Amino acid sequence: MSKKWQASDIPSLTGKRVLITGANSGIGYHTALTLARKGAHVIFACRDRRRGEAALARMQADSPGTHAELALLDLASLASIHDFAAKELAQHCPLHLLINNAGVMTPPRRLETADGFELQFGTNVIGHFALTALLMPALERADTESSAAVDGRPRVVTISSIAHKRGRINFDDLQSARKYSPMGAYQQSKLANLLIAFELDRRLRAANLGIMSVAAHPGVANTNLFKSGQYSAVENGLRTLLGHVIGIVLNTDSEGALPTLYAATSINAKDAGYYGPQGFQEMRGEEVGPAKVAPQGNDTATATRLWKICEELTGIKFL
Repeated sequence: MSKKWQASDIPSLTGKRVLITGANSGIGYHTALTLARKGAHVIFACRDRRRGEAALARMQADSPGTHAELALLDLASLASIHDFAAKELAQHCPLHLLINNAGVMTPPRRLETADGFELQFGTNVIGHFALTALLMPALERADTESSAAVDGRPRVVTISSIAHKRGRINFDDLQSARKYSPMGAYQQSKLANLLIAFELDRRLRAANLGIMSVAAHPGVANTNLFKSGQYSAVENGLRTLLGHVIGIVLNTDSEGALPTLYAATSINAKDAGYYGPQGFQEMRGEEVGPAKVAPQGNDTATATRLWKICEELTGIKFL
């Protein structure tokens, strides 16, 4: 890139509908705020009404006149996802950007979703897979409109992590039922996110749909993933301190949102692109560019197998 891409390079998004999971805090909030400032109508897809309403109030205080709404969605419940998608599709509106941002990170003990999936895999992977599948008609509606997304095409943006580089897909124990490692399960979920994003791209192109599938990662940013969870008071304190250190030494959550914004809006973003900060070890930096994909992230056989398993676990087949 000839010059450093900045959020100011985002064109007008007036008339565009954007849905962001986990938009009430951290990177999700700063992504939502920036896109709303560019004229987009942003849907805050959050599981907690109180926190979602507080985020909307914060946005109005930060940028009066922006357009956003709250929609309740619990990615750890397939019933909630189906209910959310049904309400969204009933509006018969196009969806120009779907940003799969929400995530669970390293709960100290193994927890399960409402459907019995390990919480990180069930939320980060299964939840977003089901949501994307069910919202495909709204994305296709945007695909048929001449003014759809920034470059005339709607996009699905999936948030992965540099943690994917140490991830492995354990098909013999996807749900970590036999052995649970907080970080191991997180790394697996972030690798799975990347594999699914690339597989989605292949299937979209095979179906001749004009929808883009793009991925991004924030580097290491001071987000609520470091500060919330079922931890002891001491560990919560240490994680909060770690978050402050990260904000000083590495990225703030607003800086961490830049790769997501690039993937969602830049005319230079490519199909199946993966973007992140260009600083040391991709952990920090205000310059955004192509991110490195670990070899296991480009394993098409694993991606195909994982996709089929996601279909089986959700009962949803698409593309």
